[in-house]
Amino acid sequence: METKPGLSNWTRFMLLSACFVVLVAGMRVAAPILVPFLLSVFIVIICTPFLFWLQKKGVPDALAVLSILFGVIVLFLILAAMVGASLNDFTRALPEYQRRLAGETAGIIAWLNNYNIEISSQMVSDFFDPSKVMSLTAQLLSGLSGALANGFLILLTVVFIMLEASGLPRKLALALDNPDQTLAGFSQFTDSVNRYIGIKTIFSLVTGLLIWLWLVILGVNHPILWGLLAFLLNFVPNIGSIIAAVPAVLLAIVQLGVPSALLTATGYVVVNVVVGSIIEPRFMGKGLGLSTLVVFLSLVFWGWALGMVGMVLSVPLTMIFKIALESSSETRWIAVLLGSPPPDGPKTE
Repeated sequence: METKPGLSNWTRFMLLSACFVVLVAGMRVAAPILVPFLLSVFIVIICTPFLFWLQKKGVPDALAVLSILFGVIVLFLILAAMVGASLNDFTRALPEYQRRLAGETAGIIAWLNNYNIEISSQMVSDFFDPSKVMSLTAQLLSGLSGALANGFLILLTVVFIMLEASGLPRKLALALDNPDQTLAGFSQFTDSVNRYIGIKTIFSLVTGLLIWLWLVILGVNHPILWGLLAFLLNFVPNIGSIIAAVPAVLLAIVQLGVPSALLTATGYVVVNVVVGSIIEPRFMGKGLGLSTLVVFLSLVFWGWALGMVGMVLSVPLTMIFKIALESSSETRWIAVLLGSPPPDGPKTE
């Protein structure tokens, strides 16, 4: 009996590439549905450890889910009340901030021209227009607010996912032929994801609170917005802290002057170095990082596919894929390529 030859590597590559293109196109079209679902999954991942802790204490599944949901709703309402008012004030004052930034930029150009450094305002506006940074910041925050506007759908999805998650191990144990081995791999994957998201959320919250406190001390307007932006963009390592600092520093320039802007930038640098580069890696451990190129490409890709929320969730989503790839010996090499470069050490021959 003759056997048909298998697919060649080139054919397999082309099929996988075609499937990837179709999948990405479908994600982009389905973004209005995917974004609330991904936010729900993100909330569930953060809340799952509390759910399992309540279950171990003997709390019924329904009561445990309702307790966590009540806490999420309270936090959501507090955040919406605080951020909503500050965002409205920032949006109303945005034209004035842009006008002042344009004036500051024109003054710097005139000062440089006096020293025979010829720079045209058109060239500056083509490559870097500070006033547009404020508009992009407002669009980012408004995009997140628009995503959270589907709050009822998100909370409803959270409830169903958490109810399903509470009984999923028992279902898998009944459905699988070899549940112990499969559940061990699944448990390792979920523990790694929960650990990464949990630690990253805690230190992002610490970063946002410290930035908020520092800006309150300096007297920069809308410190709640900049603390929220620092919290969200802290999920994007390396470049997220820089993006979060730019609008606050520009606002400090037009509101308080250059010395206060330098103090603002110094606060961002100190907080991100101490929290992000010294304290967080000790808890996060090695092997969970992404290379800088992968971080940037994931930011561009998920932002293009899912909008502003995709940019915020770009690194957590990529990390989930990386952890999933690490769980299989056949795909571990892809996870290694996605990770940050290993430290220099003795080479083995």
